[in-house]
This record gives sequence, C-alpha cells and structure tokens, in this order.
Amino acid sequence: MSLGSFLNKQFIEVIQWNEHEEGILAWRYPVADMEIRNGAQLTVRESQMAMFVNEGRIADVFGPGLHTLNTRNLPILTNLMNWDKAFESPFKSDVYFFSTRLQVDQHWGTANPITIREKEFGAVRLRAYGIYSYRVVDPRAFFTNVSGTLYGYSVNELEGQLRNTVIARLTDVVAHEELAFLDMAANQAALAQKVEAALQPSFSALGLSLASFVIDNVSLADELQKVLDQRIGVKMAGDLDQYTQFQVAQSLPVAAANPGGAAGAGVGLGAGILMAQTMLNQAHPAAAPSAATKFCIECGQQIPRTAKFCPECGKPQQ
Repeated sequence: MSLGSFLNKQFIEVIQWNEHEEGILAWRYPVADMEIRNGAQLTVRESQMAMFVNEGRIADVFGPGLHTLNTRNLPILTNLMNWDKAFESPFKSDVYFFSTRLQVDQHWGTANPITIREKEFGAVRLRAYGIYSYRVVDPRAFFTNVSGTLYGYSVNELEGQLRNTVIARLTDVVAHEELAFLDMAANQAALAQKVEAALQPSFSALGLSLASFVIDNVSLADELQKVLDQRIGVKMAGDLDQYTQFQVAQSLPVAAANPGGAAGAGVGLGAGILMAQTMLNQAHPAAAPSAATKFCIECGQQIPRTAKFCPECGKPQQ
C-alpha cells in the first residue's frame, strides 16, 4: 500500500450504537471497508452489550461503559491475531451490538386448542393466552444460535419461535399436573410459575433470560364450554324433574312459532300435558295423583290408571 493510499484510508475512532427503533435485539456496526484504529473508543450504554467477531470467530465481549480498544482490552482478539503488546496498527473486525433491554408485553396464545388428560372429565381441549417478557443476557449464545451475521435481528423475527416453545412447555406442565380444569382458574399463578421454570432452559439456550410469564386465561374449546355450561345448569337446578320442566317451558316459544310442524305439535302436546300436571299439583296439592291414577292426555282430567278411555272427553288413553 502506498503512503497516499494509507493516508486516504478511513479509520474508525468512535464505535457506538444509538438504537434507532424499538424491538431491535442485535445490530451489526457498519464497518464496511474501514478499519478500527488502535486506541479507538467503544461506547456501550447501560442497555447494551457489544461483541467483536474476527474472521467468523467470536472474540471479546464488552458490557456497559467507555472502552479504549487496545491489546489490553482485546485479549481474545489479540490472541487470535497473534499481536504483541506493542501492536499499534489499525485492524479489521466485525462489531455487533445487542440490546439487553427488557422486551415486555410479548403475547402468547394457543392458535388451536391443546388436548390433555383431565382427572374429572377424562380428556379436554384447552385454550390459553397470556404475556411474558425476556432479555438478551448471553451475546455469544444469541449470536451463535439466533442472529448470526445478519445486519439486524428484531423481536418480531423471534416471536414465532418463542410462542411455539411456550405452548409446548405449557402442554407438558398441564399434562403432568393432573389438575382439574375447574381448579385451574384458582391456580393460574402457581401454574404460570411452573411453566416459567420449564421454559428457562429453552430460553437460556438462545442466550435469553425469561423475566416473567403470566397466564391471563385458561378456557375450554367452544363446544366443550357449552357442555360444561349445561352440566352446571343441571347442578344449579338441583331437582332433575324441575330442570326438565324448565327445559320444556323454554321450548314452548319455539313450538308456538312453528305450529304446523310435526315436531312443534309433539312438543306442544307434551309441554301442555306437563304444564297442566304441574299447575294442578301446585293449585291442589292434595289432589296430586296417587300410584293408581293418571291424567287424561286430552283434557287433563284425573282418571284411573287402568282406564282405556277418558270418562270426561272419551279420548283413548295410551
């Protein structure tokens, strides 16, 4: 290289990163054809870490602070380059910055219900969703396993991987807990702690630390929720006969809206008989039928159980 070429060559004397947008996890400093001057200043802010990579090999990592780049502060790079203590020449190296800020309000949820064994219902399909937060704590692992030599790497690019990992660990924990679904709502915080503990190794492998994990809601798939609502309704009704009468009463408007249909006629007839019987029992408790009597299916008159025709209206009896 001629003296003129050397003098015209550009050198980097200050290396720093002002995060230009939200959600950036890793960013490569644009060295291009420039060289880093020996004694250059590296500024790493409180929410950052910086790493030098030489010819594809990870060298020195720097935490927050102002660092002067020389053989004393670059021991690994010095060893890789076989520099001696008197080395004064500029050098080439890739510099990567990593944001260590807490990435908050990250959402997770089950795209499809997950099927698990449940001790009360046998098997159920669950939906769940919540939030979590994390940060980069190990630039070496994050660079090696996630970001690599890309110019930049963002939260959005990592979201799918983390969400699927969360669902997988959630499924494992819930399946081994053998916790009744009806008890899950009361134990969401404890369940979230167990899922968080199960997730930590997976996050650590990516150079991340899971700071918090929250389960906002656990629910059944829509069709199973309807079945559960019906079961709760039966238990709340207490007496199954009363619940049946309530169900019949609920069906009357449907039958009235379709008086010409066979189903409507059947529902109307059965409902009328049941309501007539109920009203007579309520109005005349003493007149409630004994084991030897029944009601006429046509006029509702109390008649002997063995009667084949109603003595009042003459309707044949079943």
